[in-house]
Amino acid sequence: MSEEKRSIHGTWSSRWTFILAATGSAVGLGNIWKFPYMAGDNGGGAFVLVYLACICIIGLPIMLGEIMIGRRGRSSPANSMKSLAAEANTTSAWTLLGATGALAGLLILSFYSVAAGWAMSYIFNGFQNITAESSSSSFNNLLSSPLSLIFWHSLFIAITVFIVARGILKGLEKWINTLMPMLFLIILLLCIYAMQTGAFFEGLRYLFMPDFSKINPQVMLEALGQAFFTLSLGMGAIMAYGAYMPANQNIGKTAVSVAALDTGVALLAGIAIFPIVFANGLAPSEGPGLVFVTLPIAFSAMPFGILFGTLFFVLLSIAALSSSISLIEPGVAWLIESLKIKRITATILLGFAAWFIGLFSALSFNLLSEFTILGKNFFDATDFLTNQIMLPLGGIFIAIFVGWVMKKEHVLDELGFQENFIFKAWYFSVRFVAPTLVGLVFLYFFL
Repeated sequence: MSEEKRSIHGTWSSRWTFILAATGSAVGLGNIWKFPYMAGDNGGGAFVLVYLACICIIGLPIMLGEIMIGRRGRSSPANSMKSLAAEANTTSAWTLLGATGALAGLLILSFYSVAAGWAMSYIFNGFQNITAESSSSSFNNLLSSPLSLIFWHSLFIAITVFIVARGILKGLEKWINTLMPMLFLIILLLCIYAMQTGAFFEGLRYLFMPDFSKINPQVMLEALGQAFFTLSLGMGAIMAYGAYMPANQNIGKTAVSVAALDTGVALLAGIAIFPIVFANGLAPSEGPGLVFVTLPIAFSAMPFGILFGTLFFVLLSIAALSSSISLIEPGVAWLIESLKIKRITATILLGFAAWFIGLFSALSFNLLSEFTILGKNFFDATDFLTNQIMLPLGGIFIAIFVGWVMKKEHVLDELGFQENFIFKAWYFSVRFVAPTLVGLVFLYFFL
């Protein structure tokens, strides 16, 4: 493991800070908004089972590989891939993998900030006297208002740009050390509150008792995409954060910690949400409206519902922000390294690009609702392109690069491993299991 090479952007001050940063990247709307409604749409426990399998068998091995590439390259994802390809005496075309990941992150941020804007607007909902009709009407009114969506989308992008522009220590690290403890505290409070609803065990049964008849290629692809999305794999974020990781940190233990914390938050979100849903006689398979239509009704009917409803959407906004800063960082790092421009300039440029593309997602619910791509509006099409195609494909190529292109001695050196059983199991998974399983799901679904 080389001690002398450091990223020009700086390094995290401690192992725990990197874990919080990577967990912050991983924990976001995918855990708290998307995971519960996807579980609800795909049979509860059946989806959770496939999701957990994807995390363990595919997600964790690839995450370890991404962190390793980032730390060994000590640069933006594109430049790390370029330098490691040269080290392996192979084509520099692998640079495209890092560049494509950064592009995926930017595209995700463009629509992600629109959904994050919904969460921010709901902090001020009030959660009083809400009926099923008024809740649905309120959410539809938000979606049908171009000015409202653009305002919240713009505000969220502006906050993200402000944090990232301040750099590693003053920006990313400072805010992550503040946001992540708040996130964990709020979600635990919500879980404790869910225990008082009277439907806590019904929620647990729904979440953890699988109906195997629900498992099909669609569920597998959804779970795979969710695993990549929630772990921030294939988009360069984990690779970029790995570049700022001190050389003496154990990559394996760190990756396991991040994956465990991220998965834990997703499950805790389900544990917090489904008892509230069942206690109020609401449908768990509400889709994207589960959080924005169904839960406000429940919060309105609860004791202290105003407090806990507000806390929930503060939690959702914090989770979104902790992820958004990692979505833009790979591209910012590349612009700084390759074009030699200042961080603030690079961040504003990419922030503007994400904001501009995001306008089409914001308008896809109103003015551009008739415009579709393969039957999907712009928001859903961008979501599908990135989460179901770009991220898993990025993961396949990362696994191939680590398992087949990098020299084994370099992999062992960077991981600080001996060639023992644990290493052999991981190496076998990253070479054969992960790319094969992702490829099979793709072939089955798309052919």
